[in-house]
Amino acid sequence: MARTNGGTPRARALGAELRRAREECGIGVRELARRLDTDHSKISRHESGHSTPPAPEYVASILTALGVSENERERLVEMARGAGEPNWVSPGVPGVQHELTTLIEFERDATQVTEVSTMVLPGLLQIADYARAVMTGASSSDVEARVTLRLGRREILTNKQGPHFTALIMETALRNPIGGRAVLAEQLRHIVDVAGWERVTVQVIPAGIERWHPAHAGAFILFEFPKSKPIVHIEQYSSSTFLHEPEDGRAYQEAAGTLRQLVMSPEDSTELIARIANETENSQ
Repeated sequence: MARTNGGTPRARALGAELRRAREECGIGVRELARRLDTDHSKISRHESGHSTPPAPEYVASILTALGVSENERERLVEMARGAGEPNWVSPGVPGVQHELTTLIEFERDATQVTEVSTMVLPGLLQIADYARAVMTGASSSDVEARVTLRLGRREILTNKQGPHFTALIMETALRNPIGGRAVLAEQLRHIVDVAGWERVTVQVIPAGIERWHPAHAGAFILFEFPKSKPIVHIEQYSSSTFLHEPEDGRAYQEAAGTLRQLVMSPEDSTELIARIANETENSQ
């Protein structure tokens, strides 16, 4: 049987980008298939990201049929090269829409999302002012667009068909006054509120643990899916890495399991977060 490399992070992201480009042009799958003289099911499989990734030349023909800009066509054709590789290092964030389609695609398909936060609070739980402070390195116009998309992604937390989201937060992150103490206090109170939502679990990794644990190695997000291998997202200063090798998935699942044995209970965690919020506000 021929090996399929479908379902890789890059293939999923490419499929989401192709679907977005088609929908923005107002063209249905069957109409696009007619223009390309192909079967509509082939296009649907490519857009899902679960089939063997399309060749760069085929991606170019799709985008030409859709009439997308030359720059966008070059970006997605380049994305198609190596789309079957299990791991993907994405340098920088070429655009707000690129980040949106990639992360939302993973969040939409996952049944469980586990985020381990070490120095900065989880993106899906951030309020606007805190997110804005985290993104100070970008241009002012890009910051506002990225803040808007980050807040929009929070809708997945209230979607009954969405994943369960678990935030495992090191206590250190709760005390870093990013954006100032007033912003941090408001941010922490928001986390306390969200922790009561049905599909959200928030637990704190307490300070003072005298043994090394996986969170000391850095933050990560683990996406788990019902019918495919996990994807791990690691964000660096100027790039993002997506891991899809089976051994990587197992290693990060074990890391998350180890941390779950060390965290405070959800009730004790929200109590601590609320207490830190009060201390932060009173220390201004």
